Amino acid sequence: MNDTVFRESLAALLTKGQAHVMPRKALAGIPGASRCVRPLPGMHSLWDQLEHMRIAQEDILRYTLDASWKSPEFPTGYWPSLVDTVSDEDWKRSVSRFLSDLQEVAALARNPAIDLTATIPHGEGRTYLRQVLLVADHNAYHLGELVQIRKALGAWT
Repeated sequence: MNDTVFRESLAALLTKGQAHVMPRKALAGIPGASRCVRPLPGMHSLWDQLEHMRIAQEDILRYTLDASWKSPEFPTGYWPSLVDTVSDEDWKRSVSRFLSDLQEVAALARNPAIDLTATIPHGEGRTYLRQVLLVADHNAYHLGELVQIRKALGAWT
């Protein structure tokens, strides 16, 4: 097996979308007025989805790399408080943190010094590969949700 091809395929799954929308595309050009709108009762807003993805991804990454990391309370700690508006600064900071952590997960996948099939020393039987795939799967699901919300709001082209 060509380890480099495998690792690059994982990184591409995370960042390039493959059969899913690319993260940068899903998050680009969202009007400020649309960020906190819930299209239907019970649906999440774009802000809710972004913050949930950011928080969950950060938790998976930090848990993987740091034995002292403390995960948020489940499930409430993985979703933001309900808000009616979000500033441009807060939106940009959240997008930046999400994309930065995503690049760190991709770098972990590419790192030949890490045996992706090895059990994480503090990981309760989890492997590095499992964590990378968990991020890819979780992000793909919620990026799809984000696109559906954008479509419902008329904010997707």
